Amino acid sequence: MNTPRLHDDAACASCAVGRSADQVERREFVLGALSSLAAALGAIGLAPSRAFASSVSFGSGVGARTDKAYPIPAADGVVIDKGESVIIARFEDKVYAFSLACPHQNTALRWLAGPKRFQCPKHESKYRPSGEFIEGRATRGLDRFAVRRDGEQLQVNLDALYEEDKQAAEWKAAFVQL
Repeated sequence: MNTPRLHDDAACASCAVGRSADQVERREFVLGALSSLAAALGAIGLAPSRAFASSVSFGSGVGARTDKAYPIPAADGVVIDKGESVIIARFEDKVYAFSLACPHQNTALRWLAGPKRFQCPKHESKYRPSGEFIEGRATRGLDRFAVRRDGEQLQVNLDALYEEDKQAAEWKAAFVQL
């Protein structure tokens, strides 16, 4: 019994769907995903500049633990370095570096772009983009790393983590003004 062909291999040679995972270039996939996202945003009437004004992306820093360099985000939003468990957040002309862990029970936080806040998925503690505690089971703001500016880089000392209730002065000063 002959099985009917659902598509013509020659016609689909340039299509990522017709190829195995090994054949799909990473760049092709990312560009296709971004194009689809832009089209979807346009379809619902949301301009890309507005949609990404409070975006989240993933990245990694460069350097030693005591001087890890991250690019300063160009606009308000969040960059997450999963490897170092660091969140870089730009909000209202200030840049912060937080621990990715919720101070309540060390669960990885999520950034909610719509309401522009961090939230713990476990017990729903909520935090402002500045790391200040809003509500939930946690009892303090997000832990902040010591930071300083070096040109267009944010230097983060991953060995200097400040808890709002234990090192209040250091916690309050742990940001870079733009």
